[in-house]
Amino acid sequence: MTFDYIVVGAGSAGCVLANRLSADGRHTVLLLEAGPPDNHPWIHIPIGYGRTMFHPVLNWGFHTDPDPNMNGRRIYWPRGRTLGGSSAVNGLIQIRGQPEDFDAWGQGWDWQDVEPYFRRSLELLSVETISQRNELVDAFIAGAGELGVPRNDDFNGARQEGAGYLQLTTRNGRRCSAATAYLKPARGRPNLRVETGAHVTSLVFEGRKAVGVRYRNTEVKARREVILAAGALQSPQLLQLSGIGPGEVLQRHGIPVVAELPGVGANLQDHLALRLLYKCTKPVTTNDDLRNVWRKARTGLRYLLFRSGPMAIGVMTGGLITKVMPDARTPDMQVFISTVSAEQRGANPHPWSGFTLVYYPMRPTSRGTVEIRSRDALEPPSMKPNYLSTDYDRRMMVEGARLVRRLAATRALSPYVLEEYSPGPAARTDEEILDAVRNSGSSGYHPCGTCAIGSVVDSQLRVRGVEGLRVIDASVMPSVVSGNTNAATIMLAEKGADHILGRQGLL
Repeated sequence: MTFDYIVVGAGSAGCVLANRLSADGRHTVLLLEAGPPDNHPWIHIPIGYGRTMFHPVLNWGFHTDPDPNMNGRRIYWPRGRTLGGSSAVNGLIQIRGQPEDFDAWGQGWDWQDVEPYFRRSLELLSVETISQRNELVDAFIAGAGELGVPRNDDFNGARQEGAGYLQLTTRNGRRCSAATAYLKPARGRPNLRVETGAHVTSLVFEGRKAVGVRYRNTEVKARREVILAAGALQSPQLLQLSGIGPGEVLQRHGIPVVAELPGVGANLQDHLALRLLYKCTKPVTTNDDLRNVWRKARTGLRYLLFRSGPMAIGVMTGGLITKVMPDARTPDMQVFISTVSAEQRGANPHPWSGFTLVYYPMRPTSRGTVEIRSRDALEPPSMKPNYLSTDYDRRMMVEGARLVRRLAATRALSPYVLEEYSPGPAARTDEEILDAVRNSGSSGYHPCGTCAIGSVVDSQLRVRGVEGLRVIDASVMPSVVSGNTNAATIMLAEKGADHILGRQGLL
């Protein structure tokens, strides 16, 4: 039970690492995943996102601590718990972020350093632009044009700003998760072993060197390195449980300090979103496809025969990225349209024609923490997002709601709007909008930053103060990217694998 490399977590980053580290056959790799294999059928059907959102086995189903800035609510944070991790249960959207995001990271992670790795990921990861047109989404794009937001058919191209159909991690109407793209082609390699149902409970140290991990009453050793790819919530949790983190937190729980790193679990960031729900004047929504027995049958048949229709796309269809702050140098707001409306994401659609416009500010300035609650590795950590804790974030949430309402009132989109169902006309003033955010705002499902480059790991993602240990997942992002985090996480693992193997990069 000794391997050259042990990778903890078979999510977006872990699957990439397992593939790249085992590719040349020279090194043995053990990939450990706490969840089950990714053989549930709804994982692979794009619209199955709604079925896996609250799945008790495939989803960790985390909740934050009560957030005083959100009227004391505990916010739901879904995280994938299967091969592929969150890439197996997410909304499939691929948006890399802006070059300026990575230039701000610096430390060898500037845009010129990372862009080749985004391109390399496309060798295995299938990213497709939605080709099926929908009149509601077309009206959304045309309405954006009325507001001065240009058409954009590639949010990962030369210009991020604009409105258009989204790019998704799909291949021929099926989800292309990191497990499908990276792990499946590598499973036959004799030097790669994959264990599911393997919840790692601690790291094993000899002095200040990481030499292995423990799971299922089993201890396995790493000749070269242990790599944490457990995500922005569980990588810092595992570090703290193993004696790496803020000294005060470790001592409170009686954990011997291996390396005092105050940044472990700090710098938590997430996109805070608000959903505006609209009743639609025409039966052209996915609600209509799913509530009528004949249309539902037709939708299923289209998917089975042609891999097309709503089941092949998922929930979000169109996007808009633009500036709302006068002093913003680059786009700072993201808006999506979903042709489904429901009381909450993943719930049953409303029994009427409806659609959703959801927005979030792309570069929030609020920061939170992740801390262990006890020495029990199976107990979820304390997650304090500290949403809306800055003037900038509060102002951005107000401006986002006003942008969405201007969009809904355009000549192109307004004919489809019967009424704003939620938050509704009662939320008009700045304070009323903020109160709506506090009452019903939700996570954008992009937690990151809790083992940041610079404070916890160095530029090659090695944990400071110890040997033989790296963290490679969304937790190492110094700041959240301007967009969805999955593409950037896969890029991090692509580049991280080169660091591990001593390669100088793809430039």
